[in-house]
Amino acid sequence: MKKKIPYSSAQKREQRLFHVVIMLITIVSFQAFAQSSGHLREQMREEAEQYLRSAIGDRYQNDNVQVTVLPIDERIQIQPCESDYNYHADEAALSQSYVSVRVTCPSSNWYLFTNGRINRTRTVVVTATMISPGTVLSAQNLKLAEVDVNLIRHTSYTDLTPLIGARMKRRVRQGQAIQGNMLCFVCKGDRITISANAAGMQVKTAGIAQQDGIIGDNIQVLNASSRRSIIAEVASTQTVVVNL
Repeated sequence: MKKKIPYSSAQKREQRLFHVVIMLITIVSFQAFAQSSGHLREQMREEAEQYLRSAIGDRYQNDNVQVTVLPIDERIQIQPCESDYNYHADEAALSQSYVSVRVTCPSSNWYLFTNGRINRTRTVVVTATMISPGTVLSAQNLKLAEVDVNLIRHTSYTDLTPLIGARMKRRVRQGQAIQGNMLCFVCKGDRITISANAAGMQVKTAGIAQQDGIIGDNIQVLNASSRRSIIAEVASTQTVVVNL
């Protein structure tokens, strides 16, 4: 039986030093890999945001657009690419709040999906206070504010002036965007002026609104003199127009 020769103190120190060096090399290599992977994740996130901004272009000229791409999950292994990464999102998805961007490497079959958010706001007229039904709008109960476009379902307004004098049809909370379905410039039962234009001449007579309407709407109006009903266009809070 071969006798086992014990290590000398110097050999033990060399062995411990060897293990320490190996451990340090492993730690440094892991840190370098983590830093490189983290750099690639941040690079992809920034490039995906740039891609989305470019893809959106000027399709939302009336809106304030903010694009955010979420950080890529650290558990996903990022594969370095010999060429630039390519980015793509479906055209239909660009009109939605949440969109997936496919990141691919042209020199391999590697790909992943990043998640982006497109936040669109618009500067519109909102209520400065809570407003009750029948309230006449004024500069005191209106203001301009940024509103998420997803909360705007009907006609909105970007200027306070045309709204002054209109009336609210229902209760509206503070900070809510003023929309066409909330108000009437001419309300059913209002006594208004009917202005008839024909061959360069203008004739005015009194009338009674038979329907609610905002500026530009065609509503039914009763001629107070003839008692005949006509269709006229709402021009202001006091006037409707008939073109003969």
